Amino acid sequence: MVARPLLVIGNKNYSSWSLRPWLLLKINDIPFDEVRIPLYQQDSKAAIVERSPSGKVPVLVDGGTTVWESLAICEYVAERWPAAHCWPADLAERARARSLAAEMHGGFTALRNALPMNCRRAPAPPADTPADDALDAQIARIDEIFASCRRAATDGEYLFGKFGIVDAMYAPVVLRLNTYQVRLSAVSRAYAQTVLALPPLQAWLAAARGEEEMLEKFER
Repeated sequence: MVARPLLVIGNKNYSSWSLRPWLLLKINDIPFDEVRIPLYQQDSKAAIVERSPSGKVPVLVDGGTTVWESLAICEYVAERWPAAHCWPADLAERARARSLAAEMHGGFTALRNALPMNCRRAPAPPADTPADDALDAQIARIDEIFASCRRAATDGEYLFGKFGIVDAMYAPVVLRLNTYQVRLSAVSRAYAQTVLALPPLQAWLAAARGEEEMLEKFER
C-alpha cells in the first residue's frame, strides 16, 4: 500500500502559510495525512526540524520527496497531480496567476503585521490602529487584484475561474480582511464571500476554534 503524502502544519488558528497548501489539497480531493505542530512552544522547533530542512512549516513529505515553503508545495501539487489543473491553461493567464502568487508570497508585510491571522477572533475592526499608508496601499492593491481578476474571468467563481494556486495563496488574506472587517469593493467582497463559504475552509476554521493554544503576539 502506497503511503499518503504527509503535510506538516502549524496552529490552524494562526498559521496562514500552513493553510495555503492544505486548502489546495482539500479542494482537489487529494488524500493526505497531516501532523499539526503547535508553534512557539518549548519543543516546537525540535519537532519541526525533524521534518523540515528550513525549520519552518508547512512541509510536505511525499514518499522520498520533501518540499517546504507554501508556494513550492503548491507548485509540487500542480506537477504531481496535473489533473487538478492548479494553474490556468492559457499561457498569459498562467503567467499572471504565477506573478500574483509570487507577489503574495513575497509581499504585503504591512498587512501581515497589522492584521495577524487569528481565526478565533470575533469579526471587528482593529482597535486603536494608527494611520498606516503602507497598509492602506496594500489593502488597495489586494482589492485591485481581486476585482480585476474577477472582471476578467470568463467562467467560474474564483480569480481565474476555477479554484487554483493563486486562490489558495490569497485565502488567508480573505480571512484577515473578514476578521478585521476591512472594506472592499463590491466585486472583491463577492469573491471573498465565495472563498469564505468553501466547505474545506469552514472545516479549517472549525478546527482552529477548537485549538487551545493562545499566542499573545497574534492576539489583537
